[in-house]
Amino acid sequence: MPYGRNLLRPKVIELMQRDIYETLGVGRNATQEEIKRAFRRKAMECHPDRNPDNPHAEERFKELQEAYQVLSDPHERAYYDRTGRTGRQSASGPFDFGFGTNPADLFEDIFGQVFGAGMGGRRRSSRGADLRLNINIGFEEAAFGTEARIKVPRKETCAECGGSGARPGHGSSTCPLCGGTGRMQINQGFFSFTRTCRRCGGTGRIIREKCTNCAGSGLVSTIRDLTIKIPPGVSDGARLKLAGEGEGAPKGGSRGDLYVVVNVDSHPRFTRRDDDLVIEVPISFPQAALGAEIFVPTLEGEERLRISPGTQSGRIFRLRGHGVTHLGRPGRGDLHVVVHVDVPTKLTEEQKGLLRKLAELSGDEVEPKSKGFFGKVWDILG
Repeated sequence: MPYGRNLLRPKVIELMQRDIYETLGVGRNATQEEIKRAFRRKAMECHPDRNPDNPHAEERFKELQEAYQVLSDPHERAYYDRTGRTGRQSASGPFDFGFGTNPADLFEDIFGQVFGAGMGGRRRSSRGADLRLNINIGFEEAAFGTEARIKVPRKETCAECGGSGARPGHGSSTCPLCGGTGRMQINQGFFSFTRTCRRCGGTGRIIREKCTNCAGSGLVSTIRDLTIKIPPGVSDGARLKLAGEGEGAPKGGSRGDLYVVVNVDSHPRFTRRDDDLVIEVPISFPQAALGAEIFVPTLEGEERLRISPGTQSGRIFRLRGHGVTHLGRPGRGDLHVVVHVDVPTKLTEEQKGLLRKLAELSGDEVEPKSKGFFGKVWDILG
């Protein structure tokens, strides 16, 4: 099947939204203190340092951070409650921090000593933010697979300074406040806390002169043109991961990932049930009674279908291998044809006579033999 038919129509791209209350496990009437406690508890459970063998721990931890960033800011939370969407985006990720509150700092302030050097003793390399986009594809494109061209707005590492944020030729110096670690350690009684250095922002370096191209952020806004392959058999709402196609990171960090959510258009005739298709086809009374051979629409064209004599309305016939391609494995589903006997609304006198003759031979009464007393009175008055 040709793939180019629908590739020129616009693809709808937008941020995918999630229920962030459900992510934190709190109700919509939760107080700020309840939200903070929920974040602490869940972040403690799924922090990557405590789950080194769980590849999904980092993604889950990031989802918690994103949810807390919105709910900890009353303005952001109010906007989310009204619209179901988050209000802003920043270069550091899908959400802005509320009132300067970084949930990673909050978590590390409370639990930093638990993880030792993993939290405060060394700086991790930065990682770009993940992006989530929606695209619309046609019904046949989902069944057979296709390629989609999309434009992804994202942050790229600045080519002028290489992501350092410093003006070329000027470089940077070690932060005198944190000594280049990017972290500050605070001792309070029995507890030892660490947090991001307020002067260097966790980079450990102080830029003497900022790069004029990126204003010292190490990132620039751009539009990335991508051609993505949609596998055959993809279903509505499926999420595809494109590793390394998210936003760039300053200071030589790794790029984030791009998640593409696929929305599949409906079809005017076919209904999809898993990998099977269902279609309703009308047949005439003679075809149902005597049997016939009809042509049935499929995704590739028309196929012959034998209607057996005496077929009742609502009977289902199956055409094997004419459904949707199985995702990730060979083969296809089936096409289920539901036939309905079509009763004509307009008949010629000859057709009526033939039907009356058939009814007579079958012993079926189609007209009353006598109109009765009231019927005769009605004829006289009419």
